[in-house]
Amino acid sequence: MASKPVTNMTVTYNVALVTVDRLPNNINLISNIFRSIADQNINIDMISQTPPYKGSISLSFSIPSDDLVKAISSLNKFKKDVPNLQVEVDADNTKISIYGEEMKNLPGVAAQLFTTLANNGIEIKLVTTSEVDISYLIYEKDVDRAIEAIKKEYEI
Repeated sequence: MASKPVTNMTVTYNVALVTVDRLPNNINLISNIFRSIADQNINIDMISQTPPYKGSISLSFSIPSDDLVKAISSLNKFKKDVPNLQVEVDADNTKISIYGEEMKNLPGVAAQLFTTLANNGIEIKLVTTSEVDISYLIYEKDVDRAIEAIKKEYEI
């Protein structure tokens, strides 16, 4: 019998998505932003950075919703150095992570999961992956439907 690609699922509620737009592609500045948030004792989870375009990037990351005010305060301090910096926040999200050791040997797990979520009308806001897990940030309102669809698809 073939091994199952997905053996476990975890759900994290009350996750905020923070996106910093028009950020100069400067590793020192990016490092200082993450340091500033860490200094507020905020744990960043999912991180996604766009490729540089005309010297700028967009940076998105997730944090616990309870830490949103502290994070925004930290980020606003960078506006004096980067006046057109834009910070967007979205507080009502849930992170669903699927895990399976066999994912690293089996192409198409992400494609199957995207299809499952699409077929159930679930919009994905952010995705991060490793060899053995995939995490999706979705609207809080879609979480029950997403959990049921994933459980059914992967028999977990």
